[in-house]
Amino acid sequence: MNIDLKEMTQLAPIFRELFKGYHLSRSEPEPYAQLSNLQDQYRALFKALGFELVCDPRGFYYFVPEQMGAQVNKTAQRLALFTFILVEHLADQGRDPLAVLDGGSLGRDELPALLDKYRDLFLQAEVTTQDELEEKVIRRLTQLGFAEDSNGVYRFLPPMHRFLDVCLSVQQDRDLATSLHSSDLPLPAPELIAEDDGEDDIILIEEQQEESEEDALARAIAAEKELEA
Repeated sequence: MNIDLKEMTQLAPIFRELFKGYHLSRSEPEPYAQLSNLQDQYRALFKALGFELVCDPRGFYYFVPEQMGAQVNKTAQRLALFTFILVEHLADQGRDPLAVLDGGSLGRDELPALLDKYRDLFLQAEVTTQDELEEKVIRRLTQLGFAEDSNGVYRFLPPMHRFLDVCLSVQQDRDLATSLHSSDLPLPAPELIAEDDGEDDIILIEEQQEESEEDALARAIAAEKELEA
């Protein structure tokens, strides 16, 4: 493919965000628009670097680094569990979880009751206080492009569908178990697994990498220029 780097005016900010695990959606209008318009060129360039650029049809982009395989890190597990808790909590309140987690919002003042109600599940995520909930979960959601913090009101963005997909899969497994067993034994919520288990399909790039984003971007551009030579 013929790649014109001059057209890719958003290359540096796009790569910087994707490289650290951020999910680019319409909340970042300029990078998102350029990714949409030059999707094939960006995919080819990033492929030379060893990253797969994924375009989810629900309106967001993210990296899947080939070298990580199916390894799931602790952050991804924690955020998936939090999404499961939110789905359960919203349903219990008679609120539509999809409406909230797909462009809706949650107030900071709702966190104490949520933490108290699901304390046992939050213990799995090593979250015991509201400060830890905000630091280990909410802040990571905003850092990775799953939500925005507007003065204590957390608005969820399209990339939340990645975790909603996991919740849907868990719910389907629970429904299947219910249909197969006549007893009314409670079905457990998903538990955090060891990091080397590799069963889930959510992969988040760790912040600490051996190669800096600047070096990686320079290497990708150099590789593309060699292909053009």
